[in-house]
Amino acid sequence: MEAGKSKVRYLEKRQVLILFVLLGLSQAGPESVRYSVAEETEVGSFVANLARDLGLGVEELSSREARVVSDDNEKHLQLDLLTGDLLLNEKVDREELCGFTEPCVLHFQMVLENPLEFFRGELHVKDINDHSPMFLDKEILIKISESTSSGTTFLMESAQDLDVGTNSLQNYTLSPNSHFYIKIRDSGDGKIYPELVLDRALDHEEEPELTLTLIALDGGSPPRTGTTLVLIKVLDINDNAPEFAQRLYEVHVLEDTPAGSWIITISAKDMDSGNYGKISYTFLHASEDIRKTFEINPISGEVHLRSCLDFEVIQFYTINIQATDGGGLSAECSLLVKVVDINDNTPEVTISSFTKTVPENASETLVALFSVRDQDAGDNGRMVCSIQDELPFFLKPTFKNFFTLVSEKALDRETRSEYNITITVTDLGTPRLKTQHNITVTVSDVNDNAPAFSQTTYTLRVRENNSPALHIGSVSATDRDSGANAQVTYSLLPPADPQLPLASLVSINADNGQLFALRSLDYEALQAFEFGVRAADRGSPALSSQARVRVLVLDDNDNAPFVLYPPQNGSAPCTELVPRAAEAGYLVTKVVAVDGDSGQNAWLSYQLLKATEPGLFGVWAHNGEVRTARLLSERDAVKHRLVVLVRDNGEPPRSASVTLHVLLVDGFSQPYLPLPEVAAAEARADPLTVYLVVALASVSSLFLFSVLVFVAVRLCRRSRAASAGRCSAPEGHFPGHLVDVSGTGTLSQSYQYEVCLTGDSGTNEFKFLKPIIPSLPVPDTGRNIGGNENFRNSFGFNIQ
Repeated sequence: MEAGKSKVRYLEKRQVLILFVLLGLSQAGPESVRYSVAEETEVGSFVANLARDLGLGVEELSSREARVVSDDNEKHLQLDLLTGDLLLNEKVDREELCGFTEPCVLHFQMVLENPLEFFRGELHVKDINDHSPMFLDKEILIKISESTSSGTTFLMESAQDLDVGTNSLQNYTLSPNSHFYIKIRDSGDGKIYPELVLDRALDHEEEPELTLTLIALDGGSPPRTGTTLVLIKVLDINDNAPEFAQRLYEVHVLEDTPAGSWIITISAKDMDSGNYGKISYTFLHASEDIRKTFEINPISGEVHLRSCLDFEVIQFYTINIQATDGGGLSAECSLLVKVVDINDNTPEVTISSFTKTVPENASETLVALFSVRDQDAGDNGRMVCSIQDELPFFLKPTFKNFFTLVSEKALDRETRSEYNITITVTDLGTPRLKTQHNITVTVSDVNDNAPAFSQTTYTLRVRENNSPALHIGSVSATDRDSGANAQVTYSLLPPADPQLPLASLVSINADNGQLFALRSLDYEALQAFEFGVRAADRGSPALSSQARVRVLVLDDNDNAPFVLYPPQNGSAPCTELVPRAAEAGYLVTKVVAVDGDSGQNAWLSYQLLKATEPGLFGVWAHNGEVRTARLLSERDAVKHRLVVLVRDNGEPPRSASVTLHVLLVDGFSQPYLPLPEVAAAEARADPLTVYLVVALASVSSLFLFSVLVFVAVRLCRRSRAASAGRCSAPEGHFPGHLVDVSGTGTLSQSYQYEVCLTGDSGTNEFKFLKPIIPSLPVPDTGRNIGGNENFRNSFGFNIQ
């Protein structure tokens, strides 16, 4: 408690003491003492014996409660009441207290009570060399052309030193080199600046780069130094410095120009090429205000606003701009930016009359009448009125500020049916203000376009046996007009062939052009037909166009094969005779069939479906020829019944079958042995049929006998030795049962038969009957196949 009360009393006394100091400065005595101390002296260091200098006793200091008070109310000093010594209470930093001010003086007073008495004092803080010079840039880059002459000076950034007097920056030196030296330039305000001077010409090929050390020295003892690297790039010959078009640029900028806006483009030219001709732009010796307000593009030289201008604060700016080319040469110019007031009234547009719809065939039609005005004066009140360039309209001034909008030529609705016109009114102020008014003009249609078919000729394909009213296709025509002028109706044109019943074949939907087959079509009766279609609009007058439609009827497999031979007319079946001496591949007969369809539906193939003795006969799948598959033997049955299947290649396939009767004989002199089935059929046949068969057999026998006699007589006339084993081929067709019946019988006209006679007993019996095929591509292996087991496959037979 006692300690707390003592502290309170102490604070109260101190406050009273300060009040006395402030109120009693006028009562201070004339005594004033001056002391000096070096900065950064340790705390508690002795400054002076204040009691002795003031002529006071030590006991008096305590009894009168002596105090030391500084003007800045900081406790830099303290008074030892026991000895009367003035001591440092804290370390003193001259740079912090006084900055660059010299001399640096701390004013203080010693206050005595009972009675109140003041003594003024001054403490001079002496600078010590406690700061080294410092460069703000760690590296200075200088580009110098090799053609730069000796004595050329290059500006460089200076170093900074917080000390003053002799301890401040005093000199610059450069690391030893053979090309440069440092020149000190005094600015007149006590500051020095280094300048790099070229002493000896550079050679890019010898030394493209130089790295030097710039040393800044102060005047302290010992001196302190600061260094920075100077990187010098030696460039190829660059003998032209940039040149500005003018030394002074002047521009007026409105004060409401937004930040980021372009102000002006500063342009300098350099006669050099390549890198020497590339110019970079920078501000030179620019103040902080300029750097905050403007910025320059180092490549293009465009000057932009970084922040807004204020005419009331600054009316103009003078900016120094440096242009430096790639070789390090530079030039300077000045930019004077004058801030002006703004143009704050936009033009006004008033529409007096407006026509929304314009017919497409009308030219120079009045669309709108309007007036413009601007409340500003001078250039800010002068206006320019315009519309888009690509529109077929133009503006025509009338009187004062009135304009008319007129169509320039006849319009085409099909090209463009609507126009969005923007009327732009711009004043001539700086910056220019404008007003835009949009109007929409619609072009009304006129029937000036005929319908156009998508194709000039349409080809439709319909499969036969279609259902009536089948949709077989469509025709399409479009009209570029609109409304009723674009509504298209379709109709059929009269056919060019009056025999074509077009009205019963097809019909057309008048609204959409769909075509329908009115009845079932038959490919075998009508394979294709053609007709015309007309498309007409509903304009006035109506316009029309035509197109051709060709309908192709596609075949359907609706006809089964029909066998022409052997005939299937219900008469007695034909019997084919085959001599037992026939070789393998002997042509027995040929099944002839036709198909009413076309294409692959009419491709026929033949197959031996049933046989009395399988493996004896085979059918050629492509032409229906029935041949022996092997040599005949005595053990083979005399009578054979073959069932041949004829099938087309349609989907699904259709087929027909025919039954053949084959009789094996030893020779053609052997009497004809009718099959039991044949005998029964003859017995059931009517008498007329029997007579016809008998007559045909008689005539055939007589003809055969005549041929044999003719052949025998001719052979007898020849040499008997030569004729013993030779054969003769009779001309014409072989008579009898094997006669060719005009293409519908057993054999076609392209077959002949070689008849070989025996040379022994004179019985005139056939030794064998062998076909000669001069016109069909029968393989040669057919004659010499003998007993070859693969004979069937080589001929493509179908063997049951």
